[in-house]
Amino acid sequence: MASFKKIDQIEFGLISPKQIRSLSAARIHTQNTYDDDGYPIEGGLMDHRLGVIDPGLRCRTCGGQLGRCQGHFGHIELTRPVVHVGYAKEIYNLLRLTCRSCSKILIPKKDIKNLTEGILTNTEIISRAPAKCPHCEAKQGKIKFVRPYSYYESDEDEKTRLLVTELRERFEKISDDDLKYLGMQIRPEWFILTVLPVLPITVRPSITLESSDRSEDDLTHKLVDILRINQRLEENINSGAPQLIIEDLWDLLQYHVATYFDNGMSGIPPARHRSGRPLKTIAQRLKAKEGRFRCNLSGKRVNFSARTVISPDPNISINEVGVPYIIAKELTVPEEVNEFNIKELKKFVLNGPEEYPGARNVICDNKRKRVMDETKEEIAESLSVGDVVERHLCDGDVVIFNRQPSLHRISMMCHHVKVLPHKTFRLNTAVCAPYNADFDGDEMNLHVPQNMEAIAEAEMLMKVQDNIISPRFGMPVIGGRHDHVTGMYLLTREDMKLSRATALQLTAGLVKLPKGDGFTGKEIFSLLLPKDFSITYTGKLGEVSIKDGKVLSGVIEVEGLSGELLNKIFIRYGPDIAREYIDKSTKLAIRAIMLYGFSAGIDEEDLPVEGKKELEELLSNAKTEVNELIKAYHGGELEPSPGKTAEETLEDTIMLVLSSARSDAGGIAAKYIGENSAVIMARSGARGSMLNLTQMAGAVGQQAVRGKRIKRGYHNRTLSIFKKHDVSAEANGFVKSSFKNGLSLHEYFFHAMGGRESLVDTAVRTGRSGYMQRRLINALQDLKVYPDLTVRGDGGIIVQFRYGEDGIDPMKECRMGVKREHVEWFT
Repeated sequence: MASFKKIDQIEFGLISPKQIRSLSAARIHTQNTYDDDGYPIEGGLMDHRLGVIDPGLRCRTCGGQLGRCQGHFGHIELTRPVVHVGYAKEIYNLLRLTCRSCSKILIPKKDIKNLTEGILTNTEIISRAPAKCPHCEAKQGKIKFVRPYSYYESDEDEKTRLLVTELRERFEKISDDDLKYLGMQIRPEWFILTVLPVLPITVRPSITLESSDRSEDDLTHKLVDILRINQRLEENINSGAPQLIIEDLWDLLQYHVATYFDNGMSGIPPARHRSGRPLKTIAQRLKAKEGRFRCNLSGKRVNFSARTVISPDPNISINEVGVPYIIAKELTVPEEVNEFNIKELKKFVLNGPEEYPGARNVICDNKRKRVMDETKEEIAESLSVGDVVERHLCDGDVVIFNRQPSLHRISMMCHHVKVLPHKTFRLNTAVCAPYNADFDGDEMNLHVPQNMEAIAEAEMLMKVQDNIISPRFGMPVIGGRHDHVTGMYLLTREDMKLSRATALQLTAGLVKLPKGDGFTGKEIFSLLLPKDFSITYTGKLGEVSIKDGKVLSGVIEVEGLSGELLNKIFIRYGPDIAREYIDKSTKLAIRAIMLYGFSAGIDEEDLPVEGKKELEELLSNAKTEVNELIKAYHGGELEPSPGKTAEETLEDTIMLVLSSARSDAGGIAAKYIGENSAVIMARSGARGSMLNLTQMAGAVGQQAVRGKRIKRGYHNRTLSIFKKHDVSAEANGFVKSSFKNGLSLHEYFFHAMGGRESLVDTAVRTGRSGYMQRRLINALQDLKVYPDLTVRGDGGIIVQFRYGEDGIDPMKECRMGVKREHVEWFT
């Protein structure tokens, strides 16, 4: 009967040489692994006492066969002791903490009480260490640590290297009481290795190549090096070789043992294969993204998944994903045979694995039969109810779609398959936002659930239409944007009138057009809304009024396609109607923008002569105002703001004047330019803002670094073309030119300085926030919401008495009749 135990705690530390020998199943003493017959040599690294990796053989320690025997440790007796590189820093600190002569702690007896009570730390002891030992009066030398494992002791002008044997002798003399004061629970001489544990064969298995040659694991290669040098060192010592040769071999043994533990230490070259590839030793197996924890335990590669580039398809539903035939033929779904689907599944089996739609395997009586050209007819004939057919991916199958980095739960949603030609995944552009996807080469992952429970769970919890509302702020995150918004704005403007032919062209396949010869754009849009739907909301372009499914006034822009209007449809009518609205409104908007055309020209940013004159006057006045402020500051007339110096007040006031000048420049540009493509995009909420127009046609404005005017550069001036201590607008980063007219050399330089800050900031912030999220998720991964709405952690510890303190899911919460501006606290 199996007995179950609960792990109470795990401790990491060192074990003594005695324990290493007692754990060991065999002493390894020869560098040769196999004899001439290909059988493992006794005392070699593939000794059968360390476990077996070949089928049919039995372990000589436990008698278990492959799969039963977990493997056993061996050990190597080192000819000379070496430093354990994992504890090189601890050895250095211990040398500085203890006396070179008597090995006692370098602290008077009266202060030891402070040490035991935690008043003094080890670092403080090192900083207070006296030149003479307070116990034996021996003079102390200065210890120097040269990474990764060399130690030197200097007396006045003389500097000597400490041998590993000397380190061990010093540490052996340290009393257990002194170690207790230092908070150490292990003997420090264990930091110096005299016996090396050899990992079991199961941890470092060899593989047999096509040429029947064996290829050994990197760790085995490393252990062979250790054994070879260990043997040579022993032979040289026994034959009375010169001390210089012995020390060289000792250093080489130290290098091989160090790189056995960690082959990525700075200060020494990594051990390499003959091919030049660095060996992956113990530390490399465990740490970083490719290590055991992050690559094999926290996350791992999975079957039934595919990855390729994504491309846009506005004709499929938001719930669908276009899957290439090549992927649909490779991925399979297990479908149980019943009386309703047996005919169809027989056809799939007869098509075989190469013809689409086909089948790859049939599971009958817990036995998997592979469908091949020779066997497919026989398998199809014997197919019966209860068998399972692993068929190709077909239209309507449930899959999980994901884009990395997966930063929130809507980075992974459930879609229905739509098998399409060509080699990219197709995604509706309205679903880009939750995935943060675009089509400049992004790749996405597709996962196929393999049982009915997983399929049902994915469809109920993860379907795209159920995730239209963002769990972050309770408003839609899926919906029309960019060109959709522009197209709908063009269609629903006041002056938009359409003939019946044009209206039919726009609505074909979407809605049924009522009788009549002429329609307004608003009437066409109204056909997408439920008949009993009424709402009044304030959009970006004023109030929009809808009554009984008809738009009475206002223009449909971003709030209508992916804001307030969509939010109310989702809350009142549910996800099915909301999905239908998104599908149809985005198609209608794309058709409208294609019909009317939408392009931007460089001449749209041209200002007339009077506009240029007004702009020049505005910028000139701003410059004069700044000069007046500077003059007042130098004359001592500038009154400081509360809590600020006169200089800080001057800077703040100049920033205020110049930002006001840029805003006014934008107003002038907007006044003279009127409504062009840039203005339409900004005002409707499709893309960009009026600031873009300001900078293109008016003035680029003040450039800032760390929220202040540009000050750094040369000594007491930003650039060499300006005078020292010049605090004028031009000399401190104000760009009065527009992008249309072009920037002068110094303006371009200032603009590059401002731009560089945001680029660096973005790069740094991405890495930091990514790593912080990783740590948070690891810390919070055991939290879950229980049926009583409490949030509990490991062992049932209550973290919140009610989920979110109010028990409300933000995706189901609604604010009927509340204006958006009154709920800023919520977002």
